[in-house]
Amino acid sequence: MHAEHKPRPGANLKRSRILLCRQLPARAGFTLVEIVIVAAVIGLLAVLAIPAFVKARRETRVAEYLNSLRLTVDAFELYAMAHGAYPPDRLPGQVPNGMAEYLKRMDWTAPTPLGGRWDWDNTSVGITAGVTGIGAGLDMAGIQMVDEKIDDGNLLSGRFRRTGAGGYTYVIAD
Repeated sequence: MHAEHKPRPGANLKRSRILLCRQLPARAGFTLVEIVIVAAVIGLLAVLAIPAFVKARRETRVAEYLNSLRLTVDAFELYAMAHGAYPPDRLPGQVPNGMAEYLKRMDWTAPTPLGGRWDWDNTSVGITAGVTGIGAGLDMAGIQMVDEKIDDGNLLSGRFRRTGAGGYTYVIAD
């Protein structure tokens, strides 16, 4: 007759540990090299994407400004045709007398899409009539882009030009 074989204490525990170790992967996280590679790829994507985003934002602001400028120039020209003269000069951000009806499609008192304020110039800054943006928050490349789309690309001459006090004026009449 056989004597009953008793397993040694802890033998099953040791065997289950061995099986458990074989079933689990050797590592449960990422290595430092893998994390550095992922960070480098994300950094590279950011380096490529951020300049494109900045350029697209600048182009959008310029397009908004050109549209607003077209609306204002049209409004002042309509006023001049209806009244035989341009409205009197006002301070930046103030709606010129009689222009509220003509400027219904835009808020003259709000900042321009480029930043800064709208200003109506009548017989000032060396011109007869013009719409000025004072204190634009756009860099010189953006202002140059506006001039190239409107005019000759030279901020010293043409319809769109630099005037005093940090302003850029669209000249309606010299």
